[in-house]
Amino acid sequence: MENINKFSSLKLSVQEIIDCIAVKNMLDAKNKLVEVSEALDDLLDFSDDDEDLIEISKYQVLLNQLHQKINSSLEL
Repeated sequence: MENINKFSSLKLSVQEIIDCIAVKNMLDAKNKLVEVSEALDDLLDFSDDDEDLIEISKYQVLLNQLHQKINSSLEL
């Protein structure tokens, strides 16, 4: 049950980043991305379950894509 809560929180936070990008609020998106990345790193440090590691890697890929999107929008 605890794992579900951890990933539910991550899911909501990632959605907040996506929402900020959608309304072109890139600074808030970038700040939230840093916050979520740190939380994900903490999860990675303390996880040894293969299913958790797979889920974490999915979020890492998604956050990387969001990071690229934010940076490309800030450069314009």
